[in-house]
Amino acid sequence: MVDERLRKLAEILVRHSLSIKKNDLFLINGGYLSIPLIKEVYKIALQIGANPYVKIGVEDLSELFFKYASEEQLTYVSPIIKYELEKVDVRLSILSPENTRYMTNMDPKKQAIRSRSQQELHERFLERSAKGELRWCITQFPTNAAAQDASMSLMEYEDFLFKAAHVDEKDPVEFWRKLKEKQQHLIDILEAKDKIHIIAEDTDLTLSVSKRKWINCYGKENFPDGEIFTGPIENTAEGYIRYSFPTVYGGRLVDGIQLWFEKGKVVKSKATVGEEFLETMLNMDEGARRIGEFAFGTNYGIKQYTKNTLFDEKIGGTIHIALGSGYPETGSVNKSSLHWDMMCDLRENGEVYADDELIYKKGEFLI
Repeated sequence: MVDERLRKLAEILVRHSLSIKKNDLFLINGGYLSIPLIKEVYKIALQIGANPYVKIGVEDLSELFFKYASEEQLTYVSPIIKYELEKVDVRLSILSPENTRYMTNMDPKKQAIRSRSQQELHERFLERSAKGELRWCITQFPTNAAAQDASMSLMEYEDFLFKAAHVDEKDPVEFWRKLKEKQQHLIDILEAKDKIHIIAEDTDLTLSVSKRKWINCYGKENFPDGEIFTGPIENTAEGYIRYSFPTVYGGRLVDGIQLWFEKGKVVKSKATVGEEFLETMLNMDEGARRIGEFAFGTNYGIKQYTKNTLFDEKIGGTIHIALGSGYPETGSVNKSSLHWDMMCDLRENGEVYADDELIYKKGEFLI
């Protein structure tokens, strides 16, 4: 029997997040563990009159690829994937890990080579998205691996996920629309500001967001959602920051990250776990050491860290800063094969100033 909350999640994804329409070419990506959600989404899309198709991912194949692929194979860009990227109207990616650390022992240099080789695909994806030609969303299906990372049972993790998604609201779609209105008020204020100054434990960082556009996230590209973000001016970050939580990127866990910025660029970095991998990713290309995104998490239904960026970057009372590529719709011109979100918890003693005005204290907006 399908969990009724899963049906509601599928409805929100199809009708709100992706706004599926008749005749849309709709790609659904997911691992085999996410098949229950894939089926619900697929069914609703057919009922609307869209043209859905499904691609099932296999983690073991990625491991085999990075273990045995030659440099020529690592740098190969599939013309089929390029064609697909140009033709699909809508793309849904469902995270459903069997093992969240399956890439731990892979050579980070190979991962960097692969990421660089796929940059043209990433940039084209961002271009089509910014123009409104491609609608997309990333969501999560509850699995034992994800639950274990969050130190929960599978049942507890399911409850956590559905609470974060607010599927138990009388009208979940209306909840996300109201969040949009609330966040737009904050954006209207922030878009008139220039300098952002973040102060927290081992953190004193300034950056400029002058004339950059802030984006309102209310369940469209990510679900669950809850953030407002922009792309800082690329050469303005000055100071240092210590990130509060471990972060997982490319199937690798890195913890205790500290970064120092000068003229917008990371000039020094440390990590207590995964420092070599961190350095390899930062050296991936010229844009990898610059900030592509600065954001406030606004989902106060997510209260705990789970080692899952989709949720952790939305925690109400946190900020996150992504190194690497920015989103063109914000005005960001930073290009990179990297986009790595790193979270800083401001709920204990954090402060954020905008043009020297205190606008955020202990995880809450004051404006």
